[in-house]
Amino acid sequence: MSEKNLSSQSSRSMQPTTHKITVTAMLSAVAFILMYLELPVLFMPSFIKFDFSDLPELLAAFSLGPLYGVIVCFIKNAVHLAVSNSSMIGELCNFLLGVCFILPAGLFYQKMKSRTGAFLGSFIGAIAMAVLSLPINYYIVYPAYSLFFSTDKIVAMYHDILPSMHSLLQCLLVFNVPFTFLKGMLNVAVTFLIYKKLSPVLHR
Repeated sequence: MSEKNLSSQSSRSMQPTTHKITVTAMLSAVAFILMYLELPVLFMPSFIKFDFSDLPELLAAFSLGPLYGVIVCFIKNAVHLAVSNSSMIGELCNFLLGVCFILPAGLFYQKMKSRTGAFLGSFIGAIAMAVLSLPINYYIVYPAYSLFFSTDKIVAMYHDILPSMHSLLQCLLVFNVPFTFLKGMLNVAVTFLIYKKLSPVLHR
């Protein structure tokens, strides 16, 4: 085999990897930007915001594979932590919940590569994220927040919205779990609206 043929084969073998790295970097940058475009949520305490930063992770999971969706989620939060000088609590929560969302969606889509498979995977991912948000928030995130704000003050913020709230677990069940599911499904809806248009770029 000639040196020219070997060089050509090597170039072709590198193209998929180069493409995946390029798309992963691009989607990570978009996710990082979207993380800053936060929207207030009227029915949630003021420290909880809504954003579409899970959207690029879904795009990566569907176009490149679930692992790349997790990588985009990690890079987004790592860069945000590096430039925001935050306490890391928000980034940790975002990453853990993002993995709960992206992995099931991407893995299911790998088994059923169709529009139906994408929707079912995303729906399962949104449910998984919502359900697992309860132990993640209760045992990891909110105990960390209590280092800066007492649990009583956190519960009081929920109590101001709904006076029947008297415990952290009750607040998480009534507010955070449904909100997390809704956030996931809104990201899914936008993904379905734009995925076909972006597909040539994501798969090229």
